[in-house]
Amino acid sequence: MSLNINQISKQLKSLKDSIGQVIVGQQEVVEGVLLSLLSDGHVLLEGAPGLAKTLLVRAFAKATSCEFKRIQFTPDLMPTDITGVSVYQPKDASFKFQKGPVFTNLLLADEINRAPPKTQAAMLEAMQERQVSAENTIYPLPKPFLVLATQNPIEQEGTYPLPEAQVDRFMFKIIVNYPSEEEEFEIVKRYTAGHDAYDELENIIPSISPEELVAIQKFVREGIRLSDEVMKYIVRIVKLTRESEEVLIGASPRASLWLAIAGKAHALFEGRDYVNPGDIQRVARNILRHRVIISPEWEFEGITSDIIIDRILRNVEIPRV
Repeated sequence: MSLNINQISKQLKSLKDSIGQVIVGQQEVVEGVLLSLLSDGHVLLEGAPGLAKTLLVRAFAKATSCEFKRIQFTPDLMPTDITGVSVYQPKDASFKFQKGPVFTNLLLADEINRAPPKTQAAMLEAMQERQVSAENTIYPLPKPFLVLATQNPIEQEGTYPLPEAQVDRFMFKIIVNYPSEEEEFEIVKRYTAGHDAYDELENIIPSISPEELVAIQKFVREGIRLSDEVMKYIVRIVKLTRESEEVLIGASPRASLWLAIAGKAHALFEGRDYVNPGDIQRVARNILRHRVIISPEWEFEGITSDIIIDRILRNVEIPRV
C-alpha cells in the first residue's frame, strides 16, 4: 500500500471534521484520541459523567469503520466477562472457547476503576501483548486494537485505584473538561431542536478503513523521521521528571518511547515527514501526567504533575532542527 503524507494528512483532518459533526468542542480531546489511534496506543479518559466520552469513542469507531464494543466495569465483573470463557460442547465432550468483548477494534472500558484488581489485571495481557491466553491457547486480538478507558476523577466510593503497571499501559491520559459556555449553549440548542447525537452517528462517512489505519500506524513508526537532536530532547524531558524534589516516581523509559511515537503521529497529522520540538511539546502532558507521581507532602501543597511537566517544558533547551 503506497502512502502519501499529504493525502494521509487530508484524510486525518477529514476524520477529525467528521467527529466534529457529533462532538461539540473538545478539540484537544478529539486530537488526543486521534493521535493515539495513529500511534497504536491506549487512552485513559478522565472526566466527570455526562461529557460525551462514550459518544466520542463511538464516533471514532464509525469514522474508521472499526468494530466497537463497550464493557461497563462493575465490582462484580469477572475476568472471563472480558476475555471469554470455555463452553462445554456435549456433542463431542469438548470445550470451545467463546471470545469475550475484548475481541474487537475499539474497546470502551467504561469506569474501569470500578472493577476489582483481579478483573483489571485481565486487561494487562490484552493491552500490552494484543492477545488473550486461555486454556493453554493464545488467541490474538484483531488489528487495530485500542482500549479507551474512562474513570471519574472525583467519585472514590466503590472504586479500586488502577495499579501503576496498568496505568503505565496507557499511552495517553486525557483530561476531559467541561465545555465552554458557548459550547454548552450549542449542545442545548441542538438537543432542544430534536438533534440526537447518537442518531447523528449514522451521518458520519468513514474516512479511513481499519486496514488503512493499520498501514498508517506502521508508516508513523517507520516513515516519519526523528533526528538525534529531538531524540535527546525527549530523553532530557523524561529524565528531568525523575530529578524534581516534588516527584515521588518519575516517568519510565516507556514515556520516552511514547513521546517519540506520538511526536511522529503529530508530525504526520500536520503533513510533515519529520518531528520537530513543537510536536513533542504538543503531546507531552497527555503522555507524562499519569507517569509523574507527586510526593504526598507536595501534593498537599497543590503541586500537580501538569505543573511539573509545564516547568520542565519551559526550562529544557529546545534544539534547532
